[in-house]
Amino acid sequence: MLYLVRTPAPPLSPFVANLWCFSDVPPHARERIVPSGTLELVINLHEDEFRIYGALDAAPYRRFSGAIVSGAYGSFFGIDTREHASVIAVHFKPGGALPLLGVPPGALADRHVDLEALWGPAARELRERLCAAAGAEDRFRILEEELISRLSRPFKRHGAVPVALELLGRNGTSVSEIAADVGLSHRRFIEVFAAEVGMTPKLFARVRRFRRAWSLAQRVESPDWSLVANECGYFDQSHLIRDFAAFSGFSPSELLRRPSARVKDHHVAV
Repeated sequence: MLYLVRTPAPPLSPFVANLWCFSDVPPHARERIVPSGTLELVINLHEDEFRIYGALDAAPYRRFSGAIVSGAYGSFFGIDTREHASVIAVHFKPGGALPLLGVPPGALADRHVDLEALWGPAARELRERLCAAAGAEDRFRILEEELISRLSRPFKRHGAVPVALELLGRNGTSVSEIAADVGLSHRRFIEVFAAEVGMTPKLFARVRRFRRAWSLAQRVESPDWSLVANECGYFDQSHLIRDFAAFSGFSPSELLRRPSARVKDHHVAV
């Protein structure tokens, strides 16, 4: 398996968490992609098509071109690994996609959209250049240059969002408290946050809490789920189980039993 990850330097680093490329067909046929609280731009170098499966990872599927944007999802969706034999992608930071995509992430929530619908013919030209490139390093360079060229275009970010993103990472901080801290009404804060991040602050906090619990549980052979729930700020263990089912389709124990080898970040072998 070839799985390379690059952390970008400025001026992309405030907006992009990483760029990654993947080349191989793993032994499992399907994967679920669980929520991460952010967006991805994904380009299929193997064939000019993506097929996205629903929550049950079964037909019918939705068909897209070979360059798409995956919005911030509040649940999981499925892919067929045989259709993703060679892929390159941009994983945005929470709230970081707006300057580069040119559209508020809130408009892409729980959706996949052809990149050409956002960037016009430049999307197809970019894919063609990436397919023709000699290797991963050239592809990373081409993709970074395209992203940097788009930062020169005007955009406006609300100053409350970076503050809110930091505060939402703390256990026990309520949405109402954060709205007061950033000087917005409760309703206006939710509108601003959802537009720039792609999901409401409450859902974002739930996704991040689930991710922390999943990461913490993977560190030990037999996790004590009540301790994990308490450490991550869940009211009780039943709330933790509810979130694991909502975001991955598995119970906590079932999710940990899924094979982790040859799986990308945010992906679960099915």
